[in-house]
Amino acid sequence: MTTRRDFVKRSVAAGTLVGLNPAAAVAAAEGSKAAPQAPVDYYDKLGVKKIINAAGTYTYLTASVMPQQVIDAVALAARHPVRLAELQTAAGAYIAKRLQCEGALVSAGAASALSLAAAGCMTVGNPAGAKDVPARTSGFKNEILIQKAHRFPHEHALEMAGTKLIEVETLDDYERAFTPQTGMAFFFNAAEAGPTPEQQRVSGWEKGAVPAISREDWVRVARAHNVPTLIDAAADVPPISNLWNYTKMGFDLVTFSGGKGIRGPQNAGLLLGRKDLIDAAAANNNSNDRSIGRGMKVAKEQIVGMVAALDWFLDQTDEAFDAEGRRRAAVIAAAVRSLPTVTTEILVPPVANHVPHLMIRYDQNRIAIKPIDVADALRKGDPSIELNPATGHDRGAAGLISDANTIVIGPWMMNPGEDAIVGRRLHEVLRAALRPQA
Repeated sequence: MTTRRDFVKRSVAAGTLVGLNPAAAVAAAEGSKAAPQAPVDYYDKLGVKKIINAAGTYTYLTASVMPQQVIDAVALAARHPVRLAELQTAAGAYIAKRLQCEGALVSAGAASALSLAAAGCMTVGNPAGAKDVPARTSGFKNEILIQKAHRFPHEHALEMAGTKLIEVETLDDYERAFTPQTGMAFFFNAAEAGPTPEQQRVSGWEKGAVPAISREDWVRVARAHNVPTLIDAAADVPPISNLWNYTKMGFDLVTFSGGKGIRGPQNAGLLLGRKDLIDAAAANNNSNDRSIGRGMKVAKEQIVGMVAALDWFLDQTDEAFDAEGRRRAAVIAAAVRSLPTVTTEILVPPVANHVPHLMIRYDQNRIAIKPIDVADALRKGDPSIELNPATGHDRGAAGLISDANTIVIGPWMMNPGEDAIVGRRLHEVLRAALRPQA
């Protein structure tokens, strides 16, 4: 029979062998608990300034703020090792069931999902082909069709897999563009209504010159050629239903960012769709050593965080997201509306970042400061506040068109009470620039 003294002795010995303090081993053996210590704030320790995010879910601002239940799930997952492949498979099956699709994969962000989707479309039915991506893809169907008006910076994630982008403009162009090398037809969801001013500048596309090819036509034509389709909807929730709208529409693959509207870890994303293509993408993903995804590692914390974020997100409503965004925008608007010539408007972009944004305008002859200088003043203040990058510019995220005379605020990633702080600081900066009336 083991006595308490024998148990403590063995615990001390074991603790000493693994380098623990014997006293700590005794305390652990007797079930005593040390007083909890406050966590170290490593932002402060590293000298990194915290900000108030009045912009939105932009990568350079570390995207979303995770809800507490997601934070708790990530912290708990960090404590226990598991088999990574088993976790990926189980998480994919769970997500697919919840999002009403055949298959799902947690990626290292939406850009990673694009690369894995391209690799999967090239190697579907040939898992051993993963070792040849991206260096030796000439033997695969490595051409991707894309509308000229849909060219965008993140297309590089497709090219990273060793693919070639083939531009089309009209529906006739599209129907004639398919060749034996065509492996995918790609659609940038937020560009359907036409390109942003920046896309127009880069592509040379002139507004009104060529009508956009609709989602429905894009799917229909590709299906007739037995070519899979991929739609990039990275920033396109809410509405919540978009998580299944596009697969039900007929797209074979859909990508979403995990760290934007879904509010999971920033370095997580989703690839959803046809089971055979998801399996092919998974063969190109970590933890497979000879794969393009080996450098896009998805940790256990990311996978669990993505699942937990989806559970949280699916418990919300579009109406609640909209109401909270408008409430925060109203708090900020109320703080500045009393200033001379200031007007405010709430704008909801049609596709990407489909949440309320506050647009503030004023007469710069009366308030002598440019919106871009307002943004700079808030950035350099204490607390540091980041406004939406469309502030003072004639371009922004898809559907969020501003101009040189507009302050743009995306309030949806603020913490409680930060809307009042943003309103107060905006009032201070604008009031300081008031010109006295003659």
